Amino acid sequence: MRRLSKTAIGDEIFTVLDEFFLRFTRFLRKFAKAWHTPVRRLKPCQRPKLQHQYHTMKKNLIMTVAVATLAMAVQAGKPKAAPGYPITPVPFTSVKLWNNTFWGQRLETSRRVTIPLAFSKCETEGRYKNFERAVHPSDSYDVNKLMPLSFDDTDPYKTIEGASYILQTYPDARLKHYIDSVLDIIGAAQEPDGYLYTARTQNPKHPHGWAGATRWSKEEDLSHELYNLGHMVEGAVAHWQATGSRKFLDIATRYADCVVREVGPRAGQACVVPGHQIAEMALCRLYLATGNRKYLDEAKFFLDYRGKTEIKNDYSQSRLPVLQQDEAVGHAVRATYMYAGMADVAALTGDTAYIHAIDRIWDNIVGRKLYITGGIGATSNGEAFGKNYELPNMSAYNETCAAIGNVYVNYRLFLLHGESKYYDVLERTLYNGLIDGVSMDGGGFFYPNPLESMGQHQRQAWFGCACCPSNVCRFLPSLPGYVYAVRDRSVYVNLFLSCSSQFDVAGRRVSISQDTRYPWDGDVALKVEGNKAGVFDMKIRIPGWVRNKPVPSDLYAYSDELRPTYSVTVNGQPAAAELTPDGYYTIRRNWRKGDVVRVHFDIPVRTVRANNKVEADRGQVCVERGPLVYAAEWPDNAFDIMNVLVGQKPVFTQGSMPYDSFIADSLKGRLTQYRGLAVQTLSMPAQTLAYDKDGRLATHDVTLKLIPYFAWAHRGNGNMKVWLPQDVRAARPAVPVTLASQAEIASSTPTRSLYSIADGLVPADENDRSVPYFHWWPKQNTTEWITYTFPEPKTVQTSTVYWYDDQPWGGCKVPDSWTLNYQDEAGNWHPVTHADAYPTQRGAACTVHFDPVKTRAIRLDVKQPEKHSSGLFEWMVK
Repeated sequence: MRRLSKTAIGDEIFTVLDEFFLRFTRFLRKFAKAWHTPVRRLKPCQRPKLQHQYHTMKKNLIMTVAVATLAMAVQAGKPKAAPGYPITPVPFTSVKLWNNTFWGQRLETSRRVTIPLAFSKCETEGRYKNFERAVHPSDSYDVNKLMPLSFDDTDPYKTIEGASYILQTYPDARLKHYIDSVLDIIGAAQEPDGYLYTARTQNPKHPHGWAGATRWSKEEDLSHELYNLGHMVEGAVAHWQATGSRKFLDIATRYADCVVREVGPRAGQACVVPGHQIAEMALCRLYLATGNRKYLDEAKFFLDYRGKTEIKNDYSQSRLPVLQQDEAVGHAVRATYMYAGMADVAALTGDTAYIHAIDRIWDNIVGRKLYITGGIGATSNGEAFGKNYELPNMSAYNETCAAIGNVYVNYRLFLLHGESKYYDVLERTLYNGLIDGVSMDGGGFFYPNPLESMGQHQRQAWFGCACCPSNVCRFLPSLPGYVYAVRDRSVYVNLFLSCSSQFDVAGRRVSISQDTRYPWDGDVALKVEGNKAGVFDMKIRIPGWVRNKPVPSDLYAYSDELRPTYSVTVNGQPAAAELTPDGYYTIRRNWRKGDVVRVHFDIPVRTVRANNKVEADRGQVCVERGPLVYAAEWPDNAFDIMNVLVGQKPVFTQGSMPYDSFIADSLKGRLTQYRGLAVQTLSMPAQTLAYDKDGRLATHDVTLKLIPYFAWAHRGNGNMKVWLPQDVRAARPAVPVTLASQAEIASSTPTRSLYSIADGLVPADENDRSVPYFHWWPKQNTTEWITYTFPEPKTVQTSTVYWYDDQPWGGCKVPDSWTLNYQDEAGNWHPVTHADAYPTQRGAACTVHFDPVKTRAIRLDVKQPEKHSSGLFEWMVK
């Protein structure tokens, strides 16, 4: 018997009817068997008539029951909304990116460089050794030394996830075999009841200091047991989807079963919620993979009980119950992972209260806490969201993981609501704040992603806390799963990147290819390669930047008078369609193989202003072209870009630079896909400003060159700037030279930010993070020093220090004490004489007067607190 399609009726009614018809069919078959027995005894001329009566009766009976069932459902009132997202994403397994395109090249780089690098770090940094030791635990293992962080297990999980996605685009038997060998190591470390957490199991009597004496006892603080579970599940489901193997999925399921048994609200269970969220969204994903409701129930428990357990603070979004929250607060990565989990639970349970809560929080982020690059998390204090409109540039934290979390949230809200504004935010984040986190050659990484730098920021080959590199490993290869989505007979085209795809619309196969050079130009060709679905809507997202809305709020607005246009044709003729309120250009058509939709977006260069409530951006503009934000960087400009002023109506010239300019020499041989390709640059007239020795402001005409924001910090560390002043009050003119700026600077702990203590920039108050600073973190309870060595002997008699203190969240405090020493002609050091008291105020001028002394060098000695480091913004001498 043919079963009804889910597309014909609501999911809930379908489930009831399907079960009924399944059982009824079995009855009919038995009935038919009994019926047909006497039929065979009839004369041949009588059988067809009787059999026809039987089949007619069977058909009529089934239709009667179906109609009656539907009628009862209608009589009972409107059926309850079926659980699940109303829009279904086309999975990564159904979309293949083309190699010679913007994102195809990025995935190729992930395959050739980033993922192999991550696996090699798991080998050299002891990540696999943690699992091997857990197989044979010992009291002799010093886990705190062997395993720096309690969540180090997640590095292999995340890298396996990314590698699994890559296998879909680039099948690789050797990579698959390598993953299997790693899973052997991981699986061997699992305890009989499913628990898998090597920070404890290497030495159960003396586990990692963050783990707690017993399971789950420090989960809401530092143990990260459930965080480890979350990344394990995410990686396991991806591996299963990509390979069909249950090897990793079975490991993750056993650990999830352990958590469901031991963590929850019932008597005898640990009533805790994840300290670092991700388990919520991961358990929802496991529910969808297995169909086992207990995982969804556990995810909902984690959300329902947040704010009701022992620990309540903004850092972990637990000060209030989830449903009462309306502002994004605390650790930005934890927050976005939780918001994504809220969306999943809302969709899968039909609980609209969660939808209302996440909508309120999204409005707060997009309207008050979003950087123009799509980054989130303004402050390093707690890696957290700042206050409303607190968006500093030099000290912007904008963790790469938080950008990935921002994509997760907006992706899910699109699946809930179907509005293009969520993909507008997603796209802005993707092309700017997210891919900035990994170098174009795949071998260098950013943890924070600031919008301004004076050389203190530099891409790193890896980090001790490697959450960002491994997160990039797992996210970028998953990008094919973000391109298309389907709802009933509508196909959403959300991202513009060259690819081929096959997926179902109304249960029928559709094949679409996409060819484009986006974001470098605005031409997109969508070709129907095959269609068995007949009529369906092709819904093409018209980006917010085309519709004159950089973001879906008043946080940013275009400051020029340009109005970009777009056009859409089908087979060379203007499309008979319109832009619908959801932000999509919707074409309804009985599509045939060979139909081609051509979309053209004008991509002019635009200038953007921030809402005046964003103090850091007042009087300044940002330059962007299409989805790309641009920045000025030191290698392209023979002047200090920090001193520029741009005009009110700038005129731009477009240019290009070879991709190879941004690729490390050691990797050029492996990344041949970039040869001959170019990055588009912009140039504009500007002025540099400088004060002369008499305090008069002088200007000099220059041409300012800009590159895409994601391309900065590939050619050494130096000055970079996204927001460009148009108002002289927002500019930073060069200042006359000082004793400090002429001196050679040395320190007991030299770092890239040491220069900042002599740059002439001082904080407005103790909370000002808009100017660079230097610190000795993570050293504590030590005596540190800095020296100024002058080109020739100078007479000094005054010293002023602005101390850096990032309490209560950070690791730096003002020093316990400090002193000044000078160097005599023989090179010996002596304390300055008759000095004032040495003050230690936070972020204020701490000035000391002393007897004048002529010297070639002066030294600042600093006694750090017992449990903190110290630092300073500026050290002036006169």
